[in-house]
Amino acid sequence: MSKHSSEAGFSLVELIIVLLTTITMAAIVVPRTSALFGNLRLSGDARALSNHAALAKMRAAADFTRARLHVDLAARTYWIERWQKTAPVGWTTEGAPTPLSFNVNMSTGGLAAPPPNTQGAIAQAPACLDNAGAAIATTACVVFNSRGIPINTVGPPTPTTDDALYISDGTAVYGITVAATGLIRTWKSGLGAPVWIKQ
Repeated sequence: MSKHSSEAGFSLVELIIVLLTTITMAAIVVPRTSALFGNLRLSGDARALSNHAALAKMRAAADFTRARLHVDLAARTYWIERWQKTAPVGWTTEGAPTPLSFNVNMSTGGLAAPPPNTQGAIAQAPACLDNAGAAIATTACVVFNSRGIPINTVGPPTPTTDDALYISDGTAVYGITVAATGLIRTWKSGLGAPVWIKQ
């Protein structure tokens, strides 16, 4: 038997030092990881909304009809609808509703101004209309005509710059804007004074 066998292993002091080091590292890493995942959820939802708006635009042009991105502000879901010209005439849903991520809401985050050269005042897109032309409560719609141009939902179908959707998780705000030409852009701003950065 070796003379040093009683010295093998770790002492209680060494184990306490390793444990304290591990706890300290976890206290630093966990909040940063949580913030990173929150940012990834918010930016991912912004990209998904932008992609759905682009898909609605393409559907309208491909089918020579109107198409829209329908957003349920209260349920935090969105989907694409296409105007069916044959019986039964009206809006038909394509696919299942897509929910926003955990802790992400349809919100302007209290910002006072929209991204530059977009809307006159910051607001979600106008309410969706049902097949009879009545506004649907707690909704927002971006409607495209058969040429892929965003049009207003009330009155004669003319190009509009009022179409925008805003999401926030309480730390930042993303805006998806649609220009009168059909150009879809994504913006990001922190809370407080709006400083919009095109993504």
